[in-house]
Amino acid sequence: MRAIIVADRNRAAVGEVDRPEPGPGEIRVKVRAAALNRADLLVLAGHQHGAVGGAGAIVGLECAGEVESLGAGVTEFAIGDRVMCSARHAIAEYAVTDAGRAIRIAPGLGFEQAATLPVALQTMHNAIVTAGRLRKGESVLIQGASSGVGLMALQIAKFMGAGLVIGTSTNPERRARLKEFGADLALDSRDPQWAEAAREATGGKGVDVIIDQISGYAANANMQAAAVLGRIVNVGRLGGMKGEFDFDLHALKRIDYVGVTFRTRSAEEVREIVHLMRADLMPAVEAGRLALPIDKTYPFAEADAAFAHMRANAHFGKIVLTL
Repeated sequence: MRAIIVADRNRAAVGEVDRPEPGPGEIRVKVRAAALNRADLLVLAGHQHGAVGGAGAIVGLECAGEVESLGAGVTEFAIGDRVMCSARHAIAEYAVTDAGRAIRIAPGLGFEQAATLPVALQTMHNAIVTAGRLRKGESVLIQGASSGVGLMALQIAKFMGAGLVIGTSTNPERRARLKEFGADLALDSRDPQWAEAAREATGGKGVDVIIDQISGYAANANMQAAAVLGRIVNVGRLGGMKGEFDFDLHALKRIDYVGVTFRTRSAEEVREIVHLMRADLMPAVEAGRLALPIDKTYPFAEADAAFAHMRANAHFGKIVLTL
């Protein structure tokens, strides 16, 4: 089958690989569309992302298509079902995933739009609701809110009852659009005064839940913006893998600082994450209340150009490949 593989450092290419076989509890999906994620750029740059990496590795984390084959013990899906899912090696003609990661696509939702949803829904429901323990009426701040998962985080926070939703972006044009996706206030995380502005917006209390996709330079400012007994959930590190950390401020505010990733989670843990997300969010997804903009769609053979577009940080929303 054809798949998008790591051809060279920072270069993707179409390659011929063996078609994967579904194991017990797995399904094989005939992929119709796949969405790009920044983790794919890490793999293309030569880094390992969980079990994926190295020359010839198939890239991709999420896709949508039709169930083409069932592994032993799978009863919740049938051949031909339209599904969206997170999966390793998702940007290929066929992808295999645990059946617990797959979700039926609602009538009226196309494959391209469906492919944009699995990672964002799973990641941000888990970060905001489970790790962040959001309670109705609390304030939420999303760092890096103009990314695809960030835009979904704004929507989830609002949908789950947050009282005040703040988003950050360093790009003024994208920052101006955050209110379209649920932000009550948009800030620039490079502005030295952003943490004080966030505190002022909460009446001086500080933010209850901060979803951090930046870390690096933003770690201490996040704690300055946080409320006493606030929760900071470390989802991404777009601003750097390391940075200064004010341990005294952390202790003074009694902040819960939680790190999350799917790379070290078991299949059972991921199934539970998807189960909880589906219960809370899928009715809203099916009603069109939770959705992501598609910045640009590329044909499968132009994957390298699609990744170059993402690497240039020239997009707003998701980039999708179609097969």
